[in-house]
Amino acid sequence: MDMTIRPRRLRYGETLRKMVRETRMDPSSLIYPIFVREGSGITEEIPTMPGQYRYSVDTMGEKLQSLTDAGISQVIFFGIPDHKDEVGSGAYDADGIVQRALRRAKQDFPELYRITDVCMCEYTSHGHCGVLCGEDVDNDRTVELLAKTALSHVEAGADMVAPSDMMDGRVAAIRTALDANGYINTPILAYAVKYASAFYGPFRDAAGSAPAFGDRKSYQMDYHNSREGVKEALLDVQEGADLVMVKPAMSYLDMVTKIKEAVQVPVAAYSVSGEYSMIKAAAAAGYIEEDKIICETTVSAFRAGCDIYLTYFAEEIAGYMRDGRIG
Repeated sequence: MDMTIRPRRLRYGETLRKMVRETRMDPSSLIYPIFVREGSGITEEIPTMPGQYRYSVDTMGEKLQSLTDAGISQVIFFGIPDHKDEVGSGAYDADGIVQRALRRAKQDFPELYRITDVCMCEYTSHGHCGVLCGEDVDNDRTVELLAKTALSHVEAGADMVAPSDMMDGRVAAIRTALDANGYINTPILAYAVKYASAFYGPFRDAAGSAPAFGDRKSYQMDYHNSREGVKEALLDVQEGADLVMVKPAMSYLDMVTKIKEAVQVPVAAYSVSGEYSMIKAAAAAGYIEEDKIICETTVSAFRAGCDIYLTYFAEEIAGYMRDGRIG
């Protein structure tokens, strides 16, 4: 057969396949989400997320050390308070759970890059992401408290803040608050394209953040829409976001590509709890090979265009990168 062009030539041998890879990544692009809760001596497995745990401030060091040893130097903190109220006051309490975790992490792991999720759903008694007016979230009152929360996180040692609430104007409010207090170099990672997704179920169990009534469709995005996501990302960048995120990852890789093409800032994708739990459940049932699925879904996110990947599999992925299976 007379063929000049044979694409298979570049597929013979592992060395050659690695040399011509179009998608490359390393552990510096991974962020691990960690749950911290009130109390002491606590390391409790999350039933709906096998292999993931809630830690008290005094026990989280073991996990942070394990991550550091694996080459993961970025974490994002999610707080689980004992006390919740109508206005989510624990979110911006100077002695709140995330604030204490930040101070401890900064003391014990000074090289760790500390990011915080800025939202109120874990802290409100009703489980919604802000202050209510009737049964609706009051956007502007909530934005004021989100800015207060972000500032308290940075004062406690956060290197970056990541607002996940999807309120209009919150990036501008946070940027203004940080700048006014001298934190002009603290970046904002905006959950810019966050869909109202069924993939969040295990997280809401982990963080105790399920809404007591209704849903979040009046502020998180309708998953039928894509142009709206581009609009949201562009608005967040205009307001001062230094990085933007698409959440979830697996079913929204088209949005990762679209956002990557639309903005001139780094793009993150969050492989959320439901994605993690589905892989763990299918692997436990013997339906899939867990390690191969982790590798494939990870590469798919980077191939789609993400620069940063938030994942509960961060430690495993770093190992696969070291082994040369991906990366």
